[in-house]
Amino acid sequence: MFDRGLRLILCCCLVGAAAQARAQGVTDNEILFGQTTGITGPVAGSVKESNEGIKLYFDWINAQGGINGRKLVLESRDDKFDPKLSGENARKMVAENPPIAFLLTRGTPHTEAVIPSAKEAKIAIIAPGTGAEIFHTPVNPLIFNLRAKYQAEVAKAVDHLHTLGTNRIALVHVGDSFGADARAGFDRKMAELKLTPVLIASFDRSTGDTAAVAQQLLKEAPQATIVIGTVAHVSGLINRVRKEGGQTQFVTLSNNGTKSFVTALGANAHGVMVVQAFPNPRGNSELAREVKRIAGKDRPDLVVSQQTIEGFCAAKLVVEALKRAGKKPTPQALITALESIRDFDMGGFQISYGPTDHTGAEFVEMSIIDKRGEFLQ
Repeated sequence: MFDRGLRLILCCCLVGAAAQARAQGVTDNEILFGQTTGITGPVAGSVKESNEGIKLYFDWINAQGGINGRKLVLESRDDKFDPKLSGENARKMVAENPPIAFLLTRGTPHTEAVIPSAKEAKIAIIAPGTGAEIFHTPVNPLIFNLRAKYQAEVAKAVDHLHTLGTNRIALVHVGDSFGADARAGFDRKMAELKLTPVLIASFDRSTGDTAAVAQQLLKEAPQATIVIGTVAHVSGLINRVRKEGGQTQFVTLSNNGTKSFVTALGANAHGVMVVQAFPNPRGNSELAREVKRIAGKDRPDLVVSQQTIEGFCAAKLVVEALKRAGKKPTPQALITALESIRDFDMGGFQISYGPTDHTGAEFVEMSIIDKRGEFLQ
């Protein structure tokens, strides 16, 4: 009787210890990262590209034995680019099989919806696919940004246009926290340059209907129009305006630095400017060469875009942090390791963090889509 009771207690202790390990997102064989993102819906194309970047680097690390013998695993759940589903997915992941951290959530209101679950589980949100100011200031101890701020991208776009002598500038933005954040950067830079916008207009995120703002652009005929929204939103507006003869110079942000954006634009892609937050994969940076080297000949169908580079860099960042987190990583050890990263050069793309700075990178460059559908930076 005593032996059976003792065995039962020991068994319960072992099960409890195993559950605790799973609750940390770490087992003897795996390290689990969680992701909620728009696998289907308006950002599906760009999400596919960024997740291919994560997979490329994770597969390469896993083929070498992983991190301290543990394979890296990404559990992705589709939120269809709906913030409500983002929040639900995050809650379910934390309740069912908590990851060590969330990785590359996509979208501003979507990442906002993940924060409560991350806070409850005390896990980091690493490299969220958004450059919104709210994730930078004030510093959230659980959020580690990778890409530059959207406001810095918008300021770069306005400044570039002004340098070219283009001063009749319009802004069209999606009506959510992403659009509001970009507008704040636009307003600030336009005021700094003493420029008055030709037009500021917004459209509904849920419907994505840009018909009304297209007519406004055709009427006002600005020299340039900065458009803030998803691939589907922005390409739809550009194609509509071009079809009706509008000649405004279109500019958009790095979230549309994707092959899927070029495909959606079709013949209207040539000449569209895109602000980029990651190095050109066609360039000669060490990062671009590394992606090509790892992809090799085994992945001939891999689409390598700035979004692919974002996923690759996100994976590279967490690997660096895990190496610093020790042989038995925990969510808190991972957070501490991330904050220890200073001047980490990924090959022409530099990252720095600290307890009072979770911005990560400040890389911002202008690009234009050429006749071949490639981004020239």
